[in-house]
Amino acid sequence: MKNSLFLAASLSMSCLMAAGLSPTRAPATGAEDPFLWLEEIEGPRALAWAQTENDKTLSALQSDPRYQRFYGEALHVLHAKDRIPYVSLGRRGLDNFWQDENQVRGVLRRTTLESYRTHSPRWETILDVDALADADKKNWVLKGVSCLPPEERLCLLNLSEGGKDAVFVREFDAVAKAFVTNGFALPEGKQEVTWVNSDTVLITREWGEGTMTQAGYPFVVKELKRAQSLADAREVFRGEPTDVGATPFVLRDSEGTIHATGAVRGISSFEHEYVLFGPEPIKLNLPKKAAIAGIASGRLLVTLNEDWMPPSGDAPFSAGSIISYDLAEWKQDPLRARPTLVFKPGPRQALSGFTATRNLLILTILDNVQSKAFVYKYHQGAWRATPIPLPENASVGLAAASHETDEAMFTVSSFLSPTMLWYFDAATERLEILKATPPRFDPSRLVVEQFEAISRDGTRIPYFLLRPKSARFDGSTPTLLYGYGGFQTPLIPSYVGLTGRLWLEQGNAYVVANLRGGGEFGPQWHQTAQGATKQRTWDDFIAVAEDLIRRKITSPRRLGVVGGSQGGLLVGAAMTQRPELFNAAILQVPLFDMIRFTKLGAGASWIGEYGDPTIPEQREWLEAYSPYQRLVPGKTYPSPFILTSTKDDRVHPGHGRKAAARLAALGQPYLYYENIDGGHSAAANLIEQARRISLEYTYASRRLVDE
Repeated sequence: MKNSLFLAASLSMSCLMAAGLSPTRAPATGAEDPFLWLEEIEGPRALAWAQTENDKTLSALQSDPRYQRFYGEALHVLHAKDRIPYVSLGRRGLDNFWQDENQVRGVLRRTTLESYRTHSPRWETILDVDALADADKKNWVLKGVSCLPPEERLCLLNLSEGGKDAVFVREFDAVAKAFVTNGFALPEGKQEVTWVNSDTVLITREWGEGTMTQAGYPFVVKELKRAQSLADAREVFRGEPTDVGATPFVLRDSEGTIHATGAVRGISSFEHEYVLFGPEPIKLNLPKKAAIAGIASGRLLVTLNEDWMPPSGDAPFSAGSIISYDLAEWKQDPLRARPTLVFKPGPRQALSGFTATRNLLILTILDNVQSKAFVYKYHQGAWRATPIPLPENASVGLAAASHETDEAMFTVSSFLSPTMLWYFDAATERLEILKATPPRFDPSRLVVEQFEAISRDGTRIPYFLLRPKSARFDGSTPTLLYGYGGFQTPLIPSYVGLTGRLWLEQGNAYVVANLRGGGEFGPQWHQTAQGATKQRTWDDFIAVAEDLIRRKITSPRRLGVVGGSQGGLLVGAAMTQRPELFNAAILQVPLFDMIRFTKLGAGASWIGEYGDPTIPEQREWLEAYSPYQRLVPGKTYPSPFILTSTKDDRVHPGHGRKAAARLAALGQPYLYYENIDGGHSAAANLIEQARRISLEYTYASRRLVDE
């Protein structure tokens, strides 16, 4: 459910009424919900309703002269040949997945570092997904590639039909550039497959009745040998039906040597239990909010999302830290090995990313939502950190790392500065710019500022404001406010190429809010707005909106809100709790009905974030903010634009559908668009992405810019 920044785009106006829907009172319970039929994803009536809504929305927005301009510019940026081709650093070279106007579904290709340094690298095609889709007569979306270390010749491809989370898995030979005859081939399902060796994989998937959790994920792990049928796979682990799910676990070092195999039992969204396979299974005594993160410098790494006193009782570790064990000691007795500290966050700090190279550990750290990168090396019984001299006052992200060398790549960007790709070799301390995104808009007339809003309980909530230098502080600037605030996912400054081109250059403003529930300041920033206290996220967002209005940066007439997934729920909460603050709302693949969310899509897996509506006390706080239940007669809402996808098997399209139907029944204006493909991103390729963005910005312009 975690999503990266959905830098959104647009808002609309028209009063579009769904045919055949009459006003009714607010639905209080599932039994009284008149729109349950819209939860039937492929139901003929529901699909016909969605098609009618799509026709109305496309007619309203695509007839606006701005739409074609936005679409042309968005497509130009998304298809640009000079955008950075991000790569992975593997044994066989630098791999890249590329999409453009000719390779709509994409091509997996490879080059060398020497060639990649040039302006026009020489690419070798490994797999043409468009050709594969044509041959198979499927709308394939490549969802991932997992190659067997250390040779990285045999690979498992995850192929999704239309962008769903459910995938087909097929074995591919990256040297022969062909699917393996009689290789591993798994039918469609929500599944995870992990290599053990060239003839063995561990699989979690649906194995028949009673092997899926309420959240819709498998909880039984089996071992499958080459040439075996799924029916003959051997069960090696079974979690509980009440879990979120279970996944296989294979711990490898940089040489590809396996040091442990097992399973991870997902007890809730944020709690895990590790079980190691052996003559007798061993349940590790790690805290539940911890994750095994790999091996570096001969030590096992573990991240902590809660304070923890280890069984040895030596010293407590704080939430947000990384700890490590001597690998040999841990393997000998994983329950009594003694951990030591690698990294502990300071005030307003959070671990952003990390990876292990052949000999080192590389960390990126957020410090007041600004990034820094460090090399960590274990030497003489202690971890020593050395800063990597990347540009300051920018967002630094790990883009790639090699397990065979100590090479890594970083993205460096800010809101107004195009992204640069830096190469770093820790062995030689070589640091260089490999690639840079050309400017997509003129930043010379823009300024970025960081402010703080005071939330209802007095907490200071930071946010970034991107605005014209010439903006008049009279409330007249059209402004889009973006937020997420969930699942410990941080929103950090990154280049806003399309937002700059389609929104900021028009004299408008854009705001990114760092709300509680996110991960900008570590686990506690997330956990303080979770479950019974989730209302704090909505309060924070509203406080930022009020602060923008108080500073006269914008006004309710000119202010719109944007969010996707959990951010769609955020927007839904804002527009139903304080509708007078906004004149536009974009809800992308939103959660909306928080009384039935556990029955829709993968909703039950998010009980750890929101609560369980079957428990009366928890239902009470969910019902207090659930946007669907808060759509009531007698209120005026800011004419939202709701977007979702028929193929979204993560956040069920029924959320967005029912929101639109309820608004129609109340006689409220809205726009609704449901992409048939696309999954949780609501776009299966760059063309669909350009269409979605252009619809959004056209809507935003009509709602916030027009007089």
